[in-house]
Amino acid sequence: MSLPASVPLHKVKAEALVPFNHRRIGGRWLVSNDLGDHVFLTDAEFTTFVQAETRPGDPLHERLVAGNFLAGTVDVQTQAARWRKKKQYLFYGPTLHAFVLTHRCNHGCQYCHSSIVGMERTDTDMSIETAERAVDLAFQTTSPGVTIEFQGGEPLANWEVLQHVVEYARQKNALAGKALSFSLVTNLSLMDDDKLDYLLDRKVQLCTSLDGPADLHDKIRIYKNGSSHELVVGWMKKINDRYKAMGLDPNLYRVEALPTITRPALGRWRDVVDTYVSVGCRAVFLRKLDPFGFAARSAKTLGYSMDDFVQFYINAVEYILELNKQGTQVMERHAAIMLSKILADEEPNYLDLRTPGGACIGQIGYAPDGSIYSSDEGRFVAAMGDDMFKVGTVMDTYDRLMTNAQTRALVMAGLNDGQPDCVSCVYKPWCGQQVEYNYKTQGSLHGRMRDSVWCKKHKSIFDYLMAKLERADPEEMRIFERWTTHRVLDHFLQERSAL
Repeated sequence: MSLPASVPLHKVKAEALVPFNHRRIGGRWLVSNDLGDHVFLTDAEFTTFVQAETRPGDPLHERLVAGNFLAGTVDVQTQAARWRKKKQYLFYGPTLHAFVLTHRCNHGCQYCHSSIVGMERTDTDMSIETAERAVDLAFQTTSPGVTIEFQGGEPLANWEVLQHVVEYARQKNALAGKALSFSLVTNLSLMDDDKLDYLLDRKVQLCTSLDGPADLHDKIRIYKNGSSHELVVGWMKKINDRYKAMGLDPNLYRVEALPTITRPALGRWRDVVDTYVSVGCRAVFLRKLDPFGFAARSAKTLGYSMDDFVQFYINAVEYILELNKQGTQVMERHAAIMLSKILADEEPNYLDLRTPGGACIGQIGYAPDGSIYSSDEGRFVAAMGDDMFKVGTVMDTYDRLMTNAQTRALVMAGLNDGQPDCVSCVYKPWCGQQVEYNYKTQGSLHGRMRDSVWCKKHKSIFDYLMAKLERADPEEMRIFERWTTHRVLDHFLQERSAL
């Protein structure tokens, strides 16, 4: 049902309204503005709204005033400050710096995005000299915070350089005084007690992959030396127990784990969620299979349609809500990010759902040979033989990396305001793009949103969440509000004072 079909255009009082977008959700209209406000309206209320026929004191008028939909009642200075706060990332350079320490890996994951090689290929390791140049560049960012994320391959295979980066960055931060943190993405297969002692002492956050119960996980994440699932779950428990022994709140501090949803998992949403609950996770981030690396080549056996994923996602989140009502506190992280934007009026700075997107100005990726890419996904594209997203090397200056023509093009392509469909979408204030995904799936940085599976995924999840909000009972609203409560993990921040 379009606006012209519901209201005669000559009766629309555009000058009295803040620009808005609209979409039918259930039996009502969802209306949003660029400030990030929204309201649900019946057909009659929608007609009254667009014809500017409300009057002060009417319940509808007061709802529209509170939502900043009536032009004459908007406090411009207050809303400008609000917008600036949510868009503060525009004033900073990249915060996330992904260091690929090696291409070596001892797993054979069927959907691997990286260009992995055998464990004997030490020639693919990042050198100390390259690592130091990468750290030097990372500290030139104008962002007050720097997160160095170790990736691979399996980053623990290049342990010496990992330690060197941590110590070198901590020394630099004694003068820079940034909010510095480290994270390690690892399959945990090379973990031992000495490494764990070091990582805990240096406050390195740990993240791993867990695709569900043992039969599902081990079928996809192949480890020739035994059960990858048994290994991962064992180390997760040991690390979580160490956090408790250190006096850290077990509700906040635990190993982060991520599942990648493949075709064999589609009918097992309950098993995936139950596995996460059983190992003590308070969050599940349900991730669709991406079109990069091995995943693109194994699509015939692991892939599925976006409709299949959306149905899986809805089933899983409904089950997660059911568990919460029974007293088990667990959340779905993608929903929590979206709800934080909608309900809490916050910008979590999740790079896939912001505009402009995260390419170059939100994150950059450092390959072992010193090549620098727009993001981790840009590196994945390079691993498939296409250097489209290579923006420089560690021998370049920071200014050149951030201001060259390629970086500017990627930032401009990541703007919702530059997309014909995005600019008129009701979810525009909360959504975003990933130019690497557009390029890989549609051959263009800009993509075509109405044909994009990226757009379909996010729009479908937004539709589901908005339908839930439109009819949510008080208990569900309390659950959603708990999911959007921001808790800072201060323990993982490095001390800013001199070492």
